[in-house]
Amino acid sequence: MSEGESKDAGTRGPMDIIAVMAALPHRYPMLLIDRVVSMVPNTSIHAVKAVSVNEPFFQGHFPARPIMPGVLIVEAIAQAAGILAVESLSLAGTGRLVYFMGIDGAKFRQPVEPGCLVDFHVEFTQVRGSICKFAGKAYVEGKLCAEAQCTAMISEAPKN
Repeated sequence: MSEGESKDAGTRGPMDIIAVMAALPHRYPMLLIDRVVSMVPNTSIHAVKAVSVNEPFFQGHFPARPIMPGVLIVEAIAQAAGILAVESLSLAGTGRLVYFMGIDGAKFRQPVEPGCLVDFHVEFTQVRGSICKFAGKAYVEGKLCAEAQCTAMISEAPKN
């Protein structure tokens, strides 16, 4: 939230893990957002992940020096974007899904290790029909760890 912006300006939050799971179809071990701190629908979201040494990916990446894979940091940015889209576009309960379509400009600045609390800040940059674009950044203790721009598509519920 920028200086001077009030919670009255449409800011929502927080969302606990139950609300996050209601917004996303992901489940363990692929659910990478633990909580939403705040969200301004149609604008931005601040979500977090507490990175534990018990994460399954640390068994192989890397046992001697556990580091969260960059691709999973980008996936967490995409999941935060998905929550923003679901909540902004009133998709909850519709069965419609937000599919990750593309990534641009991914940059990794510093490793994310066990014990870190990762803050994800994602903003809508464009919405055209069923296509949405987002810009996201991941921070640990205020230091930029990763950033990427993501494209997603809103899709109808799959037919069973």
